[in-house]
Amino acid sequence: MKKIEIILLCIVTMQLQAQTKKNVLLICIDDLRTELKSFGADYIISPNIDALAKKGTAFYNHYVNSPSCGPSRYTMLTGTYGFSKNDALFLRAKKIKENKENVNITMPEWFKNNGYTTVSLGKVSHHPGGLGGKDWNDPNVIEMPNAWDKSMMPVKEWQHPRGTMHGLANGEIRGKSGTMDVFQSTKGEDTIYPDGLVANKAIEELEILSKNKKPFFFAVGIIKPHLPFGAPKKYYDMYDGVQIPEIPHPNKPNYPSTWHGSGEFFRYNTWSKDPRKDKEFAKEVRKHYAACVTYADAQVGKIIEKLKETKQYKNTIIVLWGDHGWSLGDHGIWGKHSLFEEALHSPLIILDPSIKQCGKGTKAVVETVDVFPTLCDLAGLSIPNFTQGVSLKSILENPVEKGHIAYSYRGATKTIRTDRYRLILSGNGTELYDHQIDPYETKNIASEYPKLVKELKIMLKQKYAK
Repeated sequence: MKKIEIILLCIVTMQLQAQTKKNVLLICIDDLRTELKSFGADYIISPNIDALAKKGTAFYNHYVNSPSCGPSRYTMLTGTYGFSKNDALFLRAKKIKENKENVNITMPEWFKNNGYTTVSLGKVSHHPGGLGGKDWNDPNVIEMPNAWDKSMMPVKEWQHPRGTMHGLANGEIRGKSGTMDVFQSTKGEDTIYPDGLVANKAIEELEILSKNKKPFFFAVGIIKPHLPFGAPKKYYDMYDGVQIPEIPHPNKPNYPSTWHGSGEFFRYNTWSKDPRKDKEFAKEVRKHYAACVTYADAQVGKIIEKLKETKQYKNTIIVLWGDHGWSLGDHGIWGKHSLFEEALHSPLIILDPSIKQCGKGTKAVVETVDVFPTLCDLAGLSIPNFTQGVSLKSILENPVEKGHIAYSYRGATKTIRTDRYRLILSGNGTELYDHQIDPYETKNIASEYPKLVKELKIMLKQKYAK
C-alpha cells in the first residue's frame, strides 16, 4: 500500500512541476528592422508590439549574428555561431544524417528533452514549415531533426510552403521574380496574405496547447515584411497623410566597404524605377514596408490576445525577435546582406511575467545567440555548456546593467559592435565607425586610429575564437 501511495505522490508531484513550469511563446518576424514606434520610428503604427515593449524589456541595441534569414535563425535556434548561408540548418541536418560528428542539439530539442511540448508554425527556421525538397514540403527532408513535436505551415491557395514565402495576395506565387511586383496593397481580410493564415492557426494551436498538461514551447514565424512588400490595403491606407521621413544617409560609400547592389530587391518588377535615383518612388517603397510592419503587428496582437484568453499569459515567457534588419535606402542599399548597422540591428523584446520589468528598455549591447541561454535561465532549465551566448536575465532584472560585444559575420567578412564602435574586417580592408559622433556609419576612421583598430581586432579575434 505504501508503495502505491509513493508512486501516486510522485505522479502528482511531477504533474504539479509540469504545471508550474513557464511556457515559452517565441515570435519571429522576418526582415524587421527597428522600424517600430517603441524603438524610435515615430511614424510607424505598431501598437501591439509597442504594448509588449511597455510590459516587458525592449533591447534597443540587439544585433543579429548574420544579416540573412537562414544563418541568423541558425544562431538563435542553436545558441551558436555557424554557417553563413541560408541553408545553414540544412547543413547541420546533413551532419546529423551522415553521423560524421557530434552535433549540438537545438533550443526546441533542449526544451523538449526537459518535458516541453514543442511546436513550430510559419517561418521559424529558414523554410516555413521546416521542410526541404522542391516545394519545401518533403517530409523526408527535415530542416531541424528531433526539434519539434509538430511543425506546420498553412498554405491554402499558395499551394505549398515555398509559395507562401514570397507570396502576394490571393495565392500569387513567385515564379520568375521579375514578373512579380516589388510591392502591393490589395483589398481584403488579413487571410488574403499568408501571415493571416499563420495567425489564425496560431490561435487554434494555443487553444490546444493551453489544455495540455505539459508546458509548451511555441514558436511562430511571421513572414512580412519580407519582400515582396504586400499587405492588405487597409494597412497601407493607415499611412495616408503620414510623413515618411527622408533617408538620413542615402549615398553609397566612396571607399571599399560591405556595400552591395541590392540584387534581391531589383529582381522584382520595379516598373523601371530606381529608389536610389527617384525620391518619390523611394518613399512609396518605404510606405509599403511600413504597411507590412503594421500588418505583421496586427498578427502579433491576435496571437497575444489569444494567449490571454487561454489564461496562460501570466505563466508564459514571450520573446519577439526580428531575424535581422533591412536597409531602406541607407548607404544606397535596399536590402540586407551588408554588415552595416541597419542590416544587423533588429528588435528584441522579452517579457517574463515573473520579472517586474514595467516597460524599462535597455541600451545594453546584446546578440541573437543570447536568446537560447536566456530562455533556459528564465524557464529554470540548465544552460547547455555548448551555447556561445550569455543569459540576459540579469539585464531583465536591472536594465541599466551593461551588455557585451556583439559579433556578426557574412562569409569571410566579420564585425564586432561595442557600445561605441563598429569594426568591420573584410577582403576590401578595415572599417571603423564611431557611433558617438557618426551614428549612421558614414565616415570610416580606421586609418586615423590604428591603435584602437588593433585593440578591437584582438577583441574580435577573442569573440570569434569562442
